[in-house]
Amino acid sequence: MTINKIKPLIFKNLKATDKEQLIPDGGNLYVRIRSITDGGSISFRYFYRIDHSQKWMTLESTTLATARAERDDYKALIKKGIDPKVERTLQKERLRIQQIEEQNALNRLALRITVYDLFTRWFEMDVINRKDKMEVDRMFKKDVLPILGEIFVEEVRKGDVVQVIDLLKKRGVANLARNILKLIRQMFKFAVNRDLIEFDPTASLNIAKMTTTPTERDRILDESEIISLAHQLPSANLLKSTECALWIALSTMCRIGELSKTKITDIDFDLHTWIIPKENSKNGKAHTIYLSDFALNQFKILLQYTKSDTWIFTNRDGSSHVCEKSITKQLGGRQSQSILSNRSKDNQALVLKGGKWTPHDLRRTGATLMGDLGIAPDVIEKCLNHTEENKVKRIYQRQKLETQQAEAWQILGNHLDSLLTS
Repeated sequence: MTINKIKPLIFKNLKATDKEQLIPDGGNLYVRIRSITDGGSISFRYFYRIDHSQKWMTLESTTLATARAERDDYKALIKKGIDPKVERTLQKERLRIQQIEEQNALNRLALRITVYDLFTRWFEMDVINRKDKMEVDRMFKKDVLPILGEIFVEEVRKGDVVQVIDLLKKRGVANLARNILKLIRQMFKFAVNRDLIEFDPTASLNIAKMTTTPTERDRILDESEIISLAHQLPSANLLKSTECALWIALSTMCRIGELSKTKITDIDFDLHTWIIPKENSKNGKAHTIYLSDFALNQFKILLQYTKSDTWIFTNRDGSSHVCEKSITKQLGGRQSQSILSNRSKDNQALVLKGGKWTPHDLRRTGATLMGDLGIAPDVIEKCLNHTEENKVKRIYQRQKLETQQAEAWQILGNHLDSLLTS
């Protein structure tokens, strides 16, 4: 390598030779000219000392003017104790990281979904196989999605969810608010588990404080109320099918949702049995109810009013079963204390002395009557299709007590028939 001295004014006249040249420009800046064999390219190199070490670095500039400016910048760094070669490497790494972060941000923007999109995905993945899927869909489309639907999931804040709950509480439906808040939490947990969001915006919301503390109902109808109900039903302006449903619920202790989805083929009028398939049962287990004469007669009456060849309780056009909430809503509307009710002539038609009652209270009432009639508790539990809480008993005691169940339902039916005809 040949090191020459050259005046800056004639830099443009530099020519490659057979040997590589390193020409000083002053201030430790050098012009490097590769040999003709190596292509004769021109670059700039800077010589400096730092931490008792001598170092060379090739500059990124392509002209002498910019090389001098770059050299001056590096001199300033050296005065601060910063190695320019190391700093340049770090700067490239910072730039690389910044570009990655910007690309990730663009990717996140491309993947952003709204709460409506999240609900659709959650519903199709987790809710679709639930028995209450239609009710979940209805609640979200009525009370949640109109407020949260268009918000991007990662932008939802606690206050947005509180707004939904507060509107429900203003409507006086605290129990509904509780159920919806629990469902919203399930949806956001679904999003967290799939890395759609980092944090659940409902995590710090206390369900009991935000809505209402669940209370365990213990309402049962005494015998005088059952007799009163029989006298009041004809003037309550209910569907005949709803009247039958109440007596079936009381005499079989079934859940009203299970009854609403009953098919005609589930009933064997010759064998006096009603089979609740596992897909309709709350605990996912098929349940056979041995119908008493009292209960069987109600099903026979129902057949005269059904509009379907498939369903016992049909919707308005007969295309499917009735909504699971329909019977409960009908009863609630006839126990209203409001004089502003749209059905004012019927709004207190089913008020009983013991206070407001629901279809599920009839299930509890039937079980209580069985106990009063001397039926063994384990038989009553079988009739209710309860899951045994004791794990050992659940595993080892598999007896169905079918004969005892059939006898228990018949005793209950006979007692109800006696009450209503006395």
